[in-house]
Amino acid sequence: MAEADPRSGAASAVRQVDRIDTGPRFTDADAIRLNRMFRGADTHEMLAAVLKDGLAGEVAVVSSFGAESAVLLDIVARIDPSVPVLFLETGKHFEETLAYRDALVSRLGLTGLRNLQPDADLLASRDESGLRWSYDPDGCCEIRKVAPLARGLAGFDATLTGRKAFQSTTRATLPRFEVDHSDAEGRLKINPLIDWTPDDIQAWLDDNDLPRHPLVAAGYPSIGCAPCTNQVAPGEDPRSGRWKGWDKVECGIHTPVGEDGAPSDQAGSDKPDVSNQPYF
Repeated sequence: MAEADPRSGAASAVRQVDRIDTGPRFTDADAIRLNRMFRGADTHEMLAAVLKDGLAGEVAVVSSFGAESAVLLDIVARIDPSVPVLFLETGKHFEETLAYRDALVSRLGLTGLRNLQPDADLLASRDESGLRWSYDPDGCCEIRKVAPLARGLAGFDATLTGRKAFQSTTRATLPRFEVDHSDAEGRLKINPLIDWTPDDIQAWLDDNDLPRHPLVAAGYPSIGCAPCTNQVAPGEDPRSGRWKGWDKVECGIHTPVGEDGAPSDQAGSDKPDVSNQPYF
């Protein structure tokens, strides 16, 4: 009887490993399953499973270092301070935001900060004057936020955002887990603080003596790029100061979904979905 070639099994295994999977990382069914799995679970418990147990693969935090960013970054730093933190350095931020970014990174011991910048050639050809925000805010966001983030996400399976349901009607029904349908690779988008209230946020900031963004006290409860961020009057939607005067509520990366993580045809607002905003 002829002996079996011992290499045949190894070759078969290699062929299986080398097979290229062109499907999406995550599907709507995965998001629904994860939302059900963590229904009622504590935020810290959920994040530990995501960051320490590899539940969502390679994960990065997308942070604006805005009004409430310290809360999510503090929780993440307690679990793993080396988690990559992606900041979109648009060239249009308030100086206070850049200083706050540096102070918060130092205070929390975050070691994975990555500043993502717009492509210089693209800026030169499509926003040479630097004033595109004044007549085409969607186009400005595309150049300065959406495109750089798309490049920066290479190699990541999921992102963490700091979006909260109370921030605006467009975020009122967001789930904890959703699939980014603007991304053909099907990355998972995770909203750990989506069910936190303003009191929850304030309590965490106070209890942990976290530094506040200096513009919050000046009437800016939601802070983005300086040209497109205005002060908000008491009682107004916290995000009403963003792109004031424009029919625009988000900036480019978020897609409306239902409460379980499946796609939704409604953005939760009488304004049209402009699909524009990676930030929070």
